[in-house]
Amino acid sequence: MRKVIALFSAAVALVALSGASVGAAPDSAGPEDTGQGKLVWSSCNDATTPALQCAMLDVPVDYANPHGPKIKIKVNRLPATAAKNKQQGPILLNPGGPGNSGLWMPAFISGQIPQDVASTYDWIGFDPRGTNASEPHVVCDAEYFHGERPDYQISQGTSKAWLTKAAGYAADCAADWSWLMPHMTTVDSARDMDSIRRALGAPKINFYGGSWGTSLGSTYGQLFPSRVRRMVLDSIVGPTIPWYDHNILQDKEHQRRFDAFADWTAKADSIYHLGTDAATIRKAYDRVEAALRTDPVDAAPAPGKIGPAEFEDTFYGGGYNFLRWPRMATVLSAYVTRHDTRPLNIAYNRYAAPGTDDAGFPAYNAAQCNENAWPRDWEFWKKDQARVNATAPFYTYNNMWYNAACMFWPGQGNPAGRMKITGKGLPPVLLFQATEDAATPYEGGLAMRDALPGSKLVVQTGGSFHEILFHGNACLDDTFTAYLRDGSLPKGGGRIAKTCAPGPDPEPVYVTPPPDVTTKTAGPATPLPPTDPEAVRGVLR
Repeated sequence: MRKVIALFSAAVALVALSGASVGAAPDSAGPEDTGQGKLVWSSCNDATTPALQCAMLDVPVDYANPHGPKIKIKVNRLPATAAKNKQQGPILLNPGGPGNSGLWMPAFISGQIPQDVASTYDWIGFDPRGTNASEPHVVCDAEYFHGERPDYQISQGTSKAWLTKAAGYAADCAADWSWLMPHMTTVDSARDMDSIRRALGAPKINFYGGSWGTSLGSTYGQLFPSRVRRMVLDSIVGPTIPWYDHNILQDKEHQRRFDAFADWTAKADSIYHLGTDAATIRKAYDRVEAALRTDPVDAAPAPGKIGPAEFEDTFYGGGYNFLRWPRMATVLSAYVTRHDTRPLNIAYNRYAAPGTDDAGFPAYNAAQCNENAWPRDWEFWKKDQARVNATAPFYTYNNMWYNAACMFWPGQGNPAGRMKITGKGLPPVLLFQATEDAATPYEGGLAMRDALPGSKLVVQTGGSFHEILFHGNACLDDTFTAYLRDGSLPKGGGRIAKTCAPGPDPEPVYVTPPPDVTTKTAGPATPLPPTDPEAVRGVLR
């Protein structure tokens, strides 16, 4: 095994990636000559939001070489409609990922708050460099997520297959994108945000970011504190924890959320008929996964089959959004009590089926693998992850293999870690965090509050949404609106300035497939729109 790993490491290392900017020193001023282009706006031809305008912005690949090669950032805006003397400037928006598109956000978020406030801002969405409609759109392996993939559980003897797959992915990224990958870090994206600010002609920006977007926003604030007017960070990545360690925190929190799902399902035995205690529900889950090892389900219209890996991917999203629980419980109930695979097929296509390429996965890896030094020894991973798996078996190996490309990533990552966040020179930042968030655990919100001593932290005690705003909780949403209206902040002192209650658990219902749905026509095999209550907007694995 070690020979296999060494061979892949050596192969990938042949492609030298240099010039990574993750170690760039904080620079509150920044270079004035960025070599960027201009924004030329035209209609996005969006029938739903006709006022939406689109543009492409040239930015340097490497900000240390501003007149060198350029790439393009796709930007859109929903212009302010208030009187000029009431306008409050641009608010840049990022949903997380790393790598998720922000182009849907201007229309959506501006529609979630009173129009007398929304009309005072220019709402700015963008696709981070290398992703989505920005150019180039980086693709390393368009079929990387196609099913049926190797089983996540190392007890099934699939480690060699996964190591080969992860090493091959890192090699593919290096072979085709060695000129760009080192410059797809959070720091680079923060500098792109400042290029957008400059192209807009704005002395300062406002910002809303969720999930990884909180890392992006705090990094921008560290680099350019004098250029921040207002900033909101929702579901917060801890500012100092290495990405490898952050994933272990996720494993533990996803286990807690799965246990909560099992408890909820057990209380609804009259509907799902799976048992009246959480342990029995967990056994039902294991039973279905074991059956899929020998008899995978047709994934159509998604490519391939739904095996154990695809089954796990279908379920982990319940840790992001508990409104998925009724459909997840239906999947188990249908399979166990009727051997009906239609609900599984539908849920997989709604929640987990791959798109036409590897979407934001190159950007995800470029940020995480470059910004910290990762362990390179498979024997270390195997022993350390087994320790975590002993208490958090629901998600540990799933998460491990999702991040395994960092074991082989060209270069060693930044030994100094991510940029230190101090908050020096920043205006007060408004922070939102749920205590039961599995993707960005609660510790991260507390750590960001400590790193930004002038900030105000709003905690949803018992809440579990990942990105907690805009789900109809007035306590949270009104706090956001007040801050955008006139800068008003919660009055409480200490680490937690305000607490809000969570919403109720969803009603248990059996989500019956439509009568005309068969395994081969279930769908759609595309991500849910952000307005769907079961959607997950910011995905930081």
